[in-house]
Amino acid sequence: MSCGHKLGVLDLVPLGSWLFLRGKCRYCGSKISVRYPLSELALGLVYVLILAKYDLTLRTLELIVLCSLLLCVTLCDLDQHIIPDRFIVIGIINRLIFILLSGNIWEELKLSLIGAFSVSLPLLVLSLILDKILKKDTMGGGDIKLFFMAGMYFAWSVNVLVLFMSAIIGIIFGILTKKNEEKQIPFGPAVSVGYFLGMLGGREFIDLYTGLF
Repeated sequence: MSCGHKLGVLDLVPLGSWLFLRGKCRYCGSKISVRYPLSELALGLVYVLILAKYDLTLRTLELIVLCSLLLCVTLCDLDQHIIPDRFIVIGIINRLIFILLSGNIWEELKLSLIGAFSVSLPLLVLSLILDKILKKDTMGGGDIKLFFMAGMYFAWSVNVLVLFMSAIIGIIFGILTKKNEEKQIPFGPAVSVGYFLGMLGGREFIDLYTGLF
């Protein structure tokens, strides 16, 4: 980021390059943020957890791509308070590809559309109403689009659970970072963590809860 030098293959080995170069740029010697190897380590652990749960299946590959996008969303929202549309588009395309590979296209497409709108549509309506009442933006459009895209991958019940988990995570994040009331708290990281937890145990939690009645 400091010298703008094009990175080679040996500069892009996850974790290894940063450790070998002792956290400094090979070309100009400037310090490289520890965020990069931590992100690579976190994503590697996420891949392992998904593989352990879903085994060697197409679902594993599909969710690995989704988690990679969620990490990109998290970092962009933390840095710039924006969720780029390209991540949303890639996520939708990824889901459509695996729908085509599922062998049950129309059923999967129906479930994906229900999942996509189950949370994003109510949030959009609520956001528009609150915007009118409070005369200011109450929720970023990027967050709603993120719920739409990630919602395509899960049942409506899991999406509702993720919404509640994301709200709790967002509140905790806001308290820990001690943001001023005037400053917007990025919600993308909370949504991303919520969906990660949802893919690991959302269905099981819902089954456990409904089994109590």
